[in-house]
Amino acid sequence: MATLPLSPDELLTTTRSVRKRLDLTRPVPMELIRECLEIALQAPSGGNTQPWHWLVVTDPDKRRAIGAVYSKANANYEQSAWFAGKLYSDDPDRAPVQQRVGDSASHLGQVIGEVPVHVIPCLKAGAELPASNQAGLWGNVLPAAWSFMLAARARGLGTAWTAMHLSYEQEVADILGLPDDIRQAALIPTAYYTGETFRPAQRQPLDEVLHVDGW
Repeated sequence: MATLPLSPDELLTTTRSVRKRLDLTRPVPMELIRECLEIALQAPSGGNTQPWHWLVVTDPDKRRAIGAVYSKANANYEQSAWFAGKLYSDDPDRAPVQQRVGDSASHLGQVIGEVPVHVIPCLKAGAELPASNQAGLWGNVLPAAWSFMLAARARGLGTAWTAMHLSYEQEVADILGLPDDIRQAALIPTAYYTGETFRPAQRQPLDEVLHVDGW
């Protein structure tokens, strides 16, 4: 499929988490998902081990079952102190943004079971995760998952990065029949989006988070 006329910088700065604008009614061709995943497989992995696996869930019953698990996890999240909508409540600049993020996250929690495609990047990691070097472990799949999201954006699809369901990871593993040594890294709801386009998000100034040659 032809891609949108985006420069590399535009692609990187306008790939946003799409929650409220996911089109729940328009089917997404599997060929398009496969095309995005072929791009994702070009991402780096430690020692070129490529230990990733990709679950693409389109079956309506399985999506709804995953959605029920996700909604349960999201309800716990909404009650927690780290819910996005509660963060930076004393900062007049950031509070409105966080409230919008929280509102969209809650919306996704209600409708995720209806999103046409769930993409779940997985890692062959063993039933017990190692006690150290978690960054090295998950670094074998997370860059590829982000590459999938970039490829989807370039092809007119919206995605959202979430790992909310992982507090009930085994329940989703049971729904999908995952082997014990396969661990889930994220859940990426994928659909066409409504509306026109996206713009860069407001972020902290670079100089507030940049450290050169030491802290």
